Amino acid sequence: MALINEIEKQGNFLFKYRGQFPIVLFILAIPFIYFTDSIWLHEENNFTLAAIVLSSIGFVIRAYTIGTTPRGTSGRNTKEQVAEVLNSNGIYSVVRHPLYLGNYFMWIGIVFFTFNWYFVFIVSLLYFLYYERIMFAEERFLERKFGQDYLDWASNLPAFVPKLSQFKKSHIPFSIISVMRQEYSGVLATVIGFVFVELVRNFFQEKEILIPKMGWYILAITVVLSLILRTLKRSTSLLDEEGRS
Repeated sequence: MALINEIEKQGNFLFKYRGQFPIVLFILAIPFIYFTDSIWLHEENNFTLAAIVLSSIGFVIRAYTIGTTPRGTSGRNTKEQVAEVLNSNGIYSVVRHPLYLGNYFMWIGIVFFTFNWYFVFIVSLLYFLYYERIMFAEERFLERKFGQDYLDWASNLPAFVPKLSQFKKSHIPFSIISVMRQEYSGVLATVIGFVFVELVRNFFQEKEILIPKMGWYILAITVVLSLILRTLKRSTSLLDEEGRS
């Protein structure tokens, strides 16, 4: 029991600071980019497309989760666990932790963009070790709050690999407003991640800070849209929705 309590304590601590994971990712990426074999650059276009697809899959998973769940079941709460109701429909009918699954794909796309397979493996391992404790702490919280209802729901549902055959349509409609209100910062962080990798790679190869014009355009557009959505969220009620996080 002492070990269980210790793991839960660690999970709650990591939960509060999970937003710093991308910073660690960026720092770790630098030496791996430096030592990446240049032979992979011959397939740069194909690998770049694959990396973008991976991150896009992550965004779709997160967007669907955020857009089809009510207040108190999913969100960007950072200080403590929050759960007003137990959601078992929509994406929560196929996997217990869809937001973390989405996070993994969004960030592994950036990692894949380094073209270093060792880095992909190491980050995947670190991610699962890090989030395993967070998921453990969350599930302990939900078990205490919802008791047997939670155990019945979780017993036949995988934690991280979706079981699509069990899908049940969400009771509430998808809301693009919810996605716009909550996901702009994640999209911005992902774009910054891709630009950062490209900048570091070009610096090591060309000894100059070079980023393709398209990269700058995408970054600029994402920054502007993020600032607009942030302003609307904090200064107006245009993005407010009743019953949504």
